[in-house]
Amino acid sequence: MKNPKKLVLLIIFSMMMLSVNAQNLKTKTMEQTKNAKTKILDIKPSTTSSEKDFDFLQGKWKVHNRKLNSRLTNSDEWTEFEAELHMKKTLNGFGNLENFYSKNNGQPYEGMAIRLFNKELKLWKIYWIDSNGTAMDEKPVTGSFENGLGKFYANDIFNEKEILVLYQWDATNLEHPKWSQAFSTDNGKTWEWNWKMELSRIE
Repeated sequence: MKNPKKLVLLIIFSMMMLSVNAQNLKTKTMEQTKNAKTKILDIKPSTTSSEKDFDFLQGKWKVHNRKLNSRLTNSDEWTEFEAELHMKKTLNGFGNLENFYSKNNGQPYEGMAIRLFNKELKLWKIYWIDSNGTAMDEKPVTGSFENGLGKFYANDIFNEKEILVLYQWDATNLEHPKWSQAFSTDNGKTWEWNWKMELSRIE
């Protein structure tokens, strides 16, 4: 080596820079984690939350849908269409499966909701999958029922925007329950409802 002292100084300087970069990365990661934690929903179950909450939905239903044509664009144009919903309980009552049948642009459309009740947390998780994407929802909504009203939330991304998603079940009228979906871009201060369903039982 022509200049060992210079090489030693270079090694020491490189080690110092690696240490500084590592500390900066650690700080950045901690800040990201802290920010992420502020977005994690602290969802608590109602005092009456139960694996029987969705019993009202068992069977077959006609569904009248109103779907907002464009989400989070201040749209006020809706498309209406009909569908059928079939639901059955599974996992000894701690879960249920819903099949949703309709047509999309004249083509058969099928969706499936998988609902699971956590006995320890007393909370429901709802997963969605449909024939458009055929991929399981990686961000299920979570929540519970209280006085016939079920609210289920999730953090998600829509068109590169961070949003809060709400599924709401209104089972106060057991013969004509309602489901609706809303998005919020301000952490739940305001909501845009983008899909509404009214159900009528098929005898």
